Amino acid sequence: MSHHPRCGGRLRASVLGAALAACLLAPPALAQSDGTPLGADLASLLDYARRHNPALASAQGDAEAAAQRIGPAGALPDPVLRVELENFSNTGNPRSASLLPGRVGETKYTLMQQLPAWGKRDLRRDVATADARQVLAQAAGTWAEQAMQLRTAFAQYFLAARTERITSELLDLVARLEQVAQSRYAGGLVPQADAIRAQLEQTALRSELIALAGEKRRLAARINALLGREATAALAEPRELPALPASERLRLAELLRRARATNPTLQAEAARIESARAGSELVRRNRYPDFNVGLSPTQMGSRVSSWSLMLEMNIPLQQGTRRAQEAEAAAMLQAARDRARAAADQAAAGLEEQLAGLQAARRTEELLRQQLLPQSELVLQSALGGYENGRSDFTTLLQAQRDIRKARLDLLKARVEAQARLAEIERTLGEPL
Repeated sequence: MSHHPRCGGRLRASVLGAALAACLLAPPALAQSDGTPLGADLASLLDYARRHNPALASAQGDAEAAAQRIGPAGALPDPVLRVELENFSNTGNPRSASLLPGRVGETKYTLMQQLPAWGKRDLRRDVATADARQVLAQAAGTWAEQAMQLRTAFAQYFLAARTERITSELLDLVARLEQVAQSRYAGGLVPQADAIRAQLEQTALRSELIALAGEKRRLAARINALLGREATAALAEPRELPALPASERLRLAELLRRARATNPTLQAEAARIESARAGSELVRRNRYPDFNVGLSPTQMGSRVSSWSLMLEMNIPLQQGTRRAQEAEAAAMLQAARDRARAAADQAAAGLEEQLAGLQAARRTEELLRQQLLPQSELVLQSALGGYENGRSDFTTLLQAQRDIRKARLDLLKARVEAQARLAEIERTLGEPL
């Protein structure tokens, strides 16, 4: 029993329409297992980066080095031992010249210790402590920056992988549409141009797939660099983007409060202010003299013949130099305070900007998901029915497919944009939400 060409084309178009709707409108399958290579989820990437990121390791090394400077900063300088050989030529003595303490006229031993003026050691320790806090805050800022870059790169990698998947699905469907067009053309129902348009569409999609493969490779290299791995190391395709925080946790007032307490830049500037304050007081203490004390036994032959006690101090007479140093320290303190205010203003403005962008991305995603995608589905079904019944041409059908693909990609881009804004917010906070 034979089929009329129009009926056969209608049957194939109906089956194809169902397949097209299922592939383009259904959410992508999450087919990753726990045994996949690194990269399937953001949490594992962040955990790996904490342990292997070279920039973070370098910053932590700097912080450890700064912490080790605190103890020496407040310690007394090493004592000095001085040995003086008097009349080592033994002039007037029957002995010849000698450098042995017991064979010269007199040997004087002086043990000296420098004693800074009161309070200076504590102030030096305070400066070193504040400097260590500043370096530690900078290390936290380094991690916040690396985590932001990693979250952003992961979201972009997710976008490229999902775009590649959607494009591959559409390529398969356009290939099926070409078969339908060829069959209907054989029955004299449509012009040959329909099949040619399908072939052109496939060529364009293959070109996009080539570009997407290059984009994925570029993003994988960036992620591997942030992880401290070889650029070509294997990465799994992302399973899903991390969930966004609830709206209650994204209120500007609460974010500003957290930023004041945890923002690495603000913490570093606060430590800089403390260092400048202690340094200014230390410079002011230079108005008072430092001391050297010494104890000197004198040896004649094999016995100690006398003891001497020595006190030495510097005289702070160069008042012009000292006043200039104090003015410099005061200017540095004021500059540190101004930098802290500028950093606070910048953090507040950045939070407002990124929060506005995040909220806009969320609203865009909601609009696309609830309205544009369903509307695009209706247009696609209408175009399929029209092409099946000869009421619309193949160009209309292709355009409907492009529109629904664009809607899906726009939805993905809105989600990725929200992730990028969230990454910026978390960098400003210096901790995850």
